[in-house]
Amino acid sequence: MKEISIVIPVYNSAECVEKLTKEIAEALKDFDYEQIMVNDCSRDASWNKICSVINEGYPVVGINLRKNSGQDNAIFAGLTKASAKWIVIMDDDLQHSPHDIPALYKKAEEGFDCVYADFPQKKQAAWKNFGSWLNGKCAEFLIAKPKGLYLSPFKIIKGDVIAEVIKSQSLFPYIDGLIFQVTQNITQIPIQHHKRAAGKSNYNLIKSIRVFAKLVFGFSVTPLRIASWIGTLCALAGFGLGIFYLVEYFTGKADVTGWTTLVVLILFIGGLNLISLGIIGEYIGRSYLTVNKNPRFTISEIKTNRTNLND
Repeated sequence: MKEISIVIPVYNSAECVEKLTKEIAEALKDFDYEQIMVNDCSRDASWNKICSVINEGYPVVGINLRKNSGQDNAIFAGLTKASAKWIVIMDDDLQHSPHDIPALYKKAEEGFDCVYADFPQKKQAAWKNFGSWLNGKCAEFLIAKPKGLYLSPFKIIKGDVIAEVIKSQSLFPYIDGLIFQVTQNITQIPIQHHKRAAGKSNYNLIKSIRVFAKLVFGFSVTPLRIASWIGTLCALAGFGLGIFYLVEYFTGKADVTGWTTLVVLILFIGGLNLISLGIIGEYIGRSYLTVNKNPRFTISEIKTNRTNLND
């Protein structure tokens, strides 16, 4: 069994593949490792670059997906092929330095199931920093994430924890949420966050919202409970206003000025109903797709420097 498997989702990062592979080889020259690169149907030459480094003899396993499945699904595909004692997950753009992997490994060897890289200073847009903060706060509430722990995409996880994680049947996997369902023996260490080596980030606001939705709707029924609480409060408020307007009517104080109030209430309560139905629909839709066993990802080809396998 290898000591470390490194799972890297790759999307439109052809310029980074070779440099990333060489830095990993340099950083882990004293380790028995494998590098699993999952090409998430990139539109550039990423797959060709992955094949190139494999042909050069690097210990790389290339997985080529038939269609773009999203970062977490691409990671999940890589995790299903990883078999080492420790699994590292990192990005493909060299913002996570391979030279920090030994530090994560050393900390994990102290007895932790998972060690996250904490970035005191992040080299990314301000809106992404805000999104990370919001996601972290929601994770504290929804999946019992410890306060102060940063859910970094750069982390090392024990192999037997990953063995439990990949048992998930969800069509919308959220890797950090799955890890927290398996273990709470988690810590973090400070790691430097680097600038992207080439190109630009593939994550936009829409994709970030989708990741946030996986956390909100995939690991808690709290949104449904909030919708129920709000509905109950609105019902109580409506009941109280009903009594108030009846008293107004029978005491002869009612006039047309109440029309504005009624319209506002109808619009407000109608809006809440639509939001609640949307939340319920999101849960039902995700459950429907999962029950139907739609594939999370489909593999077109798996390539190593030993053999070329078609799946």
